[in-house]
Amino acid sequence: MPALSITSPDDPRIADYRALTDVELRTKWEPPNGLFIAEGELVIERALRAGYRLRSALVDEKRAGQLTALPADAPLYTAPPALLESITGFHVHRGILASFHRRPLTPLDELLSAAKRIAVLEGLNTHTNLGALFRSAAALGIDAVVLSPNCADPLYRRAVRVSMGEVFAIPYAKAEDWPATLAAVREAGFTLLAMTPADDAVALQELTPAHRERPALLLGAEGPGLTRQALAASDVRVAIPMRNGVDSLNVATAAAIAFWELCR
Repeated sequence: MPALSITSPDDPRIADYRALTDVELRTKWEPPNGLFIAEGELVIERALRAGYRLRSALVDEKRAGQLTALPADAPLYTAPPALLESITGFHVHRGILASFHRRPLTPLDELLSAAKRIAVLEGLNTHTNLGALFRSAAALGIDAVVLSPNCADPLYRRAVRVSMGEVFAIPYAKAEDWPATLAAVREAGFTLLAMTPADDAVALQELTPAHRERPALLLGAEGPGLTRQALAASDVRVAIPMRNGVDSLNVATAAAIAFWELCR
């Protein structure tokens, strides 16, 4: 399809791309309309390879002729850099954005039956942490992710970008009943391992083979950590041993260390 030139930020054809830095607005627009935004050629290619269907693409007009991997049945819109910034709210230094159709999420019971090692996230609402965590999960052997109802959207643009598109590689389910979902995870044969700096936590490297057989690693938000209800529902409290008086790590960093230890 030939490139279609955009000359006004109010053009209704590029509504998918407006105010991309406004988290509240995008949260109200993207999931209800069944779309998400990917940024950069690598991330867009990974979305396409994962089977997500392209709605449209918006690119710097100087780069339009360089793009060969986009499907021909979705419109390609072009605009100069200043207009792209006016539309999106930021300088699009990667030069290309794409809007994709979302897919139905994997049902929780189906996800649990197919996985051996999972991460269960409670209240993780920082998109950069969520994206980094998905990237580590994909790299280090986690099969799936379960999200509490108040977790951030893994397909929000910043989470997708930080994950380098690895959010497309890991199936995930959104829990509807929390913390009752944790009982369903245990009933599926998983051992619930709650990450916490509590004094009674077991050092991660001291977990037994039984604990490691089908682990479900529980991780909470930065600052508050896991709720009392989630901790009470867990089978074992676990911690990464710290030195020099440091009491905790960034949740994405802690997750990566725990993933490596559980999957090695």
